[in-house]
Amino acid sequence: MVSLSDIKRAASVLKGRVIRTPLIYSPTFSKIAGFEVYLKLENLQETGSFKIRGATFKIVDELDRIGKEGVVAASAGNHAQGVALAAGRAGLPSTIVMPEWASMSKQEATRGYGGKVILEGQSLSESIAKALELAKEGMAFIHPYDDPAIIAGQGSIGLEIMEELPEADVIVVPVGGGGLISGICVAAHALRPDVRIIGVQAQTCPSASKAVESGERTRVEASTSLADGITVKQIGSIPFDIIRKEVDRIVLVSEDRIAEALIMLLERKKVLAEGAGAVGAAALLGGQIEAPAGAKVVLVVSGGNIDISLLDRVIAKGLAWNGRIMRFSVKLDDEPGALARLLLIIAAARANVLQIYHKRGGADLPVRKSRVELEIETRNFAHIREIEAALSRAGYNPG
Repeated sequence: MVSLSDIKRAASVLKGRVIRTPLIYSPTFSKIAGFEVYLKLENLQETGSFKIRGATFKIVDELDRIGKEGVVAASAGNHAQGVALAAGRAGLPSTIVMPEWASMSKQEATRGYGGKVILEGQSLSESIAKALELAKEGMAFIHPYDDPAIIAGQGSIGLEIMEELPEADVIVVPVGGGGLISGICVAAHALRPDVRIIGVQAQTCPSASKAVESGERTRVEASTSLADGITVKQIGSIPFDIIRKEVDRIVLVSEDRIAEALIMLLERKKVLAEGAGAVGAAALLGGQIEAPAGAKVVLVVSGGNIDISLLDRVIAKGLAWNGRIMRFSVKLDDEPGALARLLLIIAAARANVLQIYHKRGGADLPVRKSRVELEIETRNFAHIREIEAALSRAGYNPG
């Protein structure tokens, strides 16, 4: 088991080696929630994730026991980068086994930190099995979450939170394999026994939730999620022992809610989070975090390593959900000035054209008709209804 003294020792080792990330107050989320909301920004770590803490402590603490073959780890991305960077700083080679679906950006970032990447397996468990095979060749295996040293390193986050906000009432933590929430639980409860710890998972992979419900570690089926960093089909045995005793609740969030949280964090707080890092905010937006007025609630933003291409899709979809983008098509007479008349209506409504596609011909169009598809920037859903009404008054039938 991991103790407060273990975590304090880890924090001492990590001092000067990792960033002490800021804990910031969020007026936006506080107004939505009805209590004080703070964000612990682990997305600002050098590798973009909290994982550098556990990896660094494990490698530094056991450096005299690691041979020249170096270390091997398995990860979907964040632990991979943490291990690669920590190993490189210690002068050790690193080999990282990643699931075949691991994002390209996380693969390249891991290589950029000096790690040798091997793609193997359709799940993290399969990647771990491959890494354990490689460990038999002499490399030291660095587990992503089921290891006391890893948990102690991640627990340094809990120490920092309680040092800066000793009156914290609730800490909301993403849950994948369970190492992060386990370390935070041990640290926070040792310093303030009545602080509540709430874990958050994606609905697509409720491994910790199912384990707590059944009373035993349960392997679940998982589907693709924006929160790929916490898509772990079975939580670790050491974390499970801690979670079932120390965690107050585990809640599940939908993909739509995660996307909404990503957008709000980026737009309102200028915080770039990955899906796993945004699940706490998603739970808050979904009304799943309850606390009295005046309570102090900390959301751990565990990482910010999101693919730019994925972020682009999330932003586009999120803007549509929030009434910030309107997409429609209309049929026009195929004659000079027809498109200009349509655009004058859009301009008069103070909307901004983002994209336009003009199509002539096609089996669904009369010979003298064309179809125009538009994507326009709007303020909200009320603005969209105003534009729809203006188009209807002008004789258009937007679809």
